Amino acid sequence: MLKHRLIFGILMILFFVGVVTVDAWLDGSLSTDPGEHAAVQGTLFAVMVGLLMIPANQEMGVLVAGKNLKIIQPVTAISSILLALSWYFTQLLDMSLGIYLAFVAAFSLMVFFLAQNMRFGMKNVVGNIGAGCFTAIYLGLLAGFAVAIRVDFGFWALIMFIFGVKITDIGAYFIGSAYGKHKFAPNVSPNKSWEGLAGGIISAAMLSVIISLLTGIISAGLAAIFGVLMAVTGQLGDCCESMIKRDAQAKDAANKVPGFGGILDLIDSPLAAGIFAYLYFILFL
Repeated sequence: MLKHRLIFGILMILFFVGVVTVDAWLDGSLSTDPGEHAAVQGTLFAVMVGLLMIPANQEMGVLVAGKNLKIIQPVTAISSILLALSWYFTQLLDMSLGIYLAFVAAFSLMVFFLAQNMRFGMKNVVGNIGAGCFTAIYLGLLAGFAVAIRVDFGFWALIMFIFGVKITDIGAYFIGSAYGKHKFAPNVSPNKSWEGLAGGIISAAMLSVIISLLTGIISAGLAAIFGVLMAVTGQLGDCCESMIKRDAQAKDAANKVPGFGGILDLIDSPLAAGIFAYLYFILFL
């Protein structure tokens, strides 16, 4: 288990850093001169997020099936992608973000009704459509804030956000495994402990400060607070996904990634933390 987590964790970090670095190089956001930045930002990162929505929707389909509900995955996947890439597409369209989101949400709901009627008729109409709407919002809308951070605040803000969240998982895992005795959410996630959370908070704060010192993106003090915020909200996101899994009586969302579980198990923390990171950057960056 630990061996797989280390191997695949390192590989995923290298892949992510490689993609977002090439992405930033292509659109000029590695440069500190705003005049060198392209009008359209974050294309490769947007593609990566959009692709992640496909297996994430498949896993959500399996989980909601545990509650005897059905989502029509091609429809929810497209809706999730359109929501997740809201900030990216509005760079290309002569349309405000609010109008874009309103149209995508409204049209998605109508398509959910049409697809429900074609596939399942009158059976579980409210439950199935509700599960489809929940899937699109939970995956698409929340993932959109990661894209928003990349588009609006650039490469280093994205790095600070993602690494601040994921180092929390690493710190919490190792400290919790070694010293965790006091559970903070036993009915939701029995393996999580206050000791592990403390380890995650310290890890996130330290890494955020290091990134701030290396890049100058934000002051060290604000970076430390940001790390604490990412640690707490990231663990909240993990607990949110755990609630879904517990309700569906599933241990993991899937087993696609050895040592981690499924795609949902990888992205649950950033999904919840993204909105808080975006708000923090609006206020202090």
